[in-house]
Amino acid sequence: MISRLLLIPLASALLACSPGIDSVDEGLVDLIIDGSSTVYPIMMQAARLYASADPDASIAVSFSGTTAGFRRFCDGEIHISAASREMDASEISACADSNVEYERFDLGTDAIALVTHPRNGWLSSITLDELRLMWSLASEGEISKWRDVNASWPDTSLNLYGRGQDSGTYDYFTSQVTGQVRSSRMDYAASEDEEWLAAEIAADQNAFGFFGLGAYHRHWDVLRLVALDAGSGSVYPSLETASAGTYQPLTRPLFLYVRSDVLGHETADSKPATHFLHHLFSNIGSWMHFTGYLPLSNQNYQDSVRRLDGYFSPANQL
Repeated sequence: MISRLLLIPLASALLACSPGIDSVDEGLVDLIIDGSSTVYPIMMQAARLYASADPDASIAVSFSGTTAGFRRFCDGEIHISAASREMDASEISACADSNVEYERFDLGTDAIALVTHPRNGWLSSITLDELRLMWSLASEGEISKWRDVNASWPDTSLNLYGRGQDSGTYDYFTSQVTGQVRSSRMDYAASEDEEWLAAEIAADQNAFGFFGLGAYHRHWDVLRLVALDAGSGSVYPSLETASAGTYQPLTRPLFLYVRSDVLGHETADSKPATHFLHHLFSNIGSWMHFTGYLPLSNQNYQDSVRRLDGYFSPANQL
């Protein structure tokens, strides 16, 4: 498991690598956030901005993947689980078995980007059928060259990169591409770390991979974006096509799952979960697009703020 940790003890931030969020002593921080690496940049920015409003708050932000984050969330190890998909039935049951009650908040919209090396001269668009042939379980050991997918493509090695099996991005990608959640070929370079994936694809001329659109935006200068043709013509992922619903089927929602016990009626001395979320949803519409993701409507965020208003008195709002 790859995990990255951001600790914000004051108005300054320290970015460090960590073997996992379990290395954080809950007694030393006010709020522990883990889960989706897609959502990680959003939560990292939210924590940095919150630090200017409450310099005394300490927040640990990490990523281990949506699926791994849900496991830790249902075990009561973290306060907020960032997710690039909804909880499935087994995860809902796991939380219920552990008596972990929670609330879900809609956070934003993402598109899964398909990317290749910038010097790839044959691929500007791919059909959904070609994508399915590339990634299906039956293709492992059988589809190993670009020409195996499309006869007009070169007879060179097809090197695949993508999110790992602890990732909600992987779950969503497989559900839409191969037709079965968590079913795909396994002979690909997998990681929960989008920065590692971007670097590897940028260094491999025969590479093809997938991850969140925000990661592409952070590395647009060293990667080539590939359009997807799902039957209605080639469409590139963007904030505009995600918002219009034309980049299908790889546009998906993002969520936050929050333990109910940290959303209790707070005082100035208690954990800042409600304050942090109130600050987040009051301001995210003005900055989320800078992270490469699509914000929801102002009405949606106002609804979240109103839900949070019931948890603490206005005098304690930041």
